[in-house]
Amino acid sequence: MEEKKNILTYAGLKKLEDELHDLKVNRRKEVAGKIKEAREQGDLSENAEYDAAKDEQRDIEARIEEIEKILKNAEVVVEDEVDLEAISVGCKVKVFDVEFDEEIEFKIVGSTEANSLEGKISNESPVGKALIGAGKGQTVQVEMPSGTMEYKVLEIERNI
Repeated sequence: MEEKKNILTYAGLKKLEDELHDLKVNRRKEVAGKIKEAREQGDLSENAEYDAAKDEQRDIEARIEEIEKILKNAEVVVEDEVDLEAISVGCKVKVFDVEFDEEIEFKIVGSTEANSLEGKISNESPVGKALIGAGKGQTVQVEMPSGTMEYKVLEIERNI
C-alpha cells in the first residue's frame, strides 16, 4: 500500500525541519542529561525524576519518528507556481460567509499544517474540500453537522 503524500507549503516544511533539528540536537542532549542526573541519585525503582526523563525521552523519539515519516512522504507546494484562477493548496482565500454576513480569510494548507487558530485549514477538511477548485465570484456549499454553509469566494492570493 502506498503511503499518503503529505502536502506541505514551504513554510510548513521549514517549520518541521527546524523542529526535527531542535529535537535531535538540543532536546535529546537535555533529556540524556536528566537521565544521567537521575541515575546518579541511586535506586531507579522509586526515582520519579528518572521515570519522567525516560517518558520525555520516549515522547521526543516518537515525535522525531513522526516528523521523519511526514518529511519522507512530503510533497511541497511551490507558492510562486500556484494558479490563482482556482483555489488550491498554497492559496490565501477571502470568502464571504452568507449566513453570518462576514468576510473570513483562510489559508489552504496540507493536513499536517492545519491550525484553525491561525486560519490555516486543511485541503482535506469539509471547507477546504469545498473551496478547492473554486474560482473568484463562485459560491460553494459546505455540508457541516450543523447544516449547510455557503461561502462566496471574494479573493484568491498566494499564501506568502
